[in-house]
Amino acid sequence: MDVTLAIDAMGGDHGATVTVRAAVDYLKNFPGDTIVLVGISDAIESELRTLGVQTSAHLRIHPASEVVGMDEPPQSALRGKKDSSMRVSINLVKSGEALACISAGNTGALMATARYVLKTIPGIDRPAIASYLPTRNGQICMLDLGANTDCSAEHLLQFALMGSTLVTALEHKPNPSIGLLNIGSEDIKGNEVVKQAAELLRSSDLNFYGNVEGNDIFKGTTDVVVCDGFVGNVALKTTEGLAQMLGGFLREEFSRNVFTKLAALIAAPVLKAFKHRVDHRRYNGASFLGLKGIVVKSHGSADAYAFRYAIERAAEEAREGMLRHIGEHIEMWHHKRQNMGQGAV
Repeated sequence: MDVTLAIDAMGGDHGATVTVRAAVDYLKNFPGDTIVLVGISDAIESELRTLGVQTSAHLRIHPASEVVGMDEPPQSALRGKKDSSMRVSINLVKSGEALACISAGNTGALMATARYVLKTIPGIDRPAIASYLPTRNGQICMLDLGANTDCSAEHLLQFALMGSTLVTALEHKPNPSIGLLNIGSEDIKGNEVVKQAAELLRSSDLNFYGNVEGNDIFKGTTDVVVCDGFVGNVALKTTEGLAQMLGGFLREEFSRNVFTKLAALIAAPVLKAFKHRVDHRRYNGASFLGLKGIVVKSHGSADAYAFRYAIERAAEEAREGMLRHIGEHIEMWHHKRQNMGQGAV
């Protein structure tokens, strides 16, 4: 299935210099797909000329006259920049001209705009940010990673439903396991919201493993880890900082003297394989789950290699019908709870 993707070409720390190159690289591997580059036409055309690439039926420019700043307040972007590259990209998803939008822009502005334009799926109170992290066994889906700092038990249940559906759709796992992030594995641990969420998850038809701790994330204990956005964002940023620190330590130790430099040359194949295995750029691309449209957020400082992975994530979600799967799963659960006399999710 070929898909059309809208890219906010101006978003992120590097703007068109990264997004345009990533789009061109993506089309080399998926020539049947179509990319719509949204933004300042002159800037996009300049990058295309630098790359020696021309627009075509599969690579189009859609002009937008404004750009949302990385530090701009979400409400300012939402109300004051209706012709921003971010807003126009999301509008293309709303109109059906594109099946997904990818942006490296301001996270708060992107979420606020996407929620305003696309609305949420019936039965979902709040969208959640979900992404994959590497583990010993492969990868794990974690949400929420920053969209909702204060959550109810019902919200955490909804996140679990969406995370489970995402893993089923993209990884073709029919019954992925769900872990609830907590300060201990025992049922008595955690605050009241987490305890209530655990009860809801136990009574659901999801494959609820139980409480998991921070070290379970990278063990790959479960397929999905659920938490509120405050905890999730702290965990994610801690992970990024730890990876950077370890990488720095390795470089320092291998460059300490002539003998360690020689050791680095000998160990080069192993180091290269290790770097590829833990390269955070390969996991770039966080999904805004719960919206009536596919929106994927790239890290703002992503290079072209990392941004291409965000494009691939959006395309995969569109191809696998992720939006339809989540809607169907939420509707089924909604009717089940109504029949049980428990109200809507």
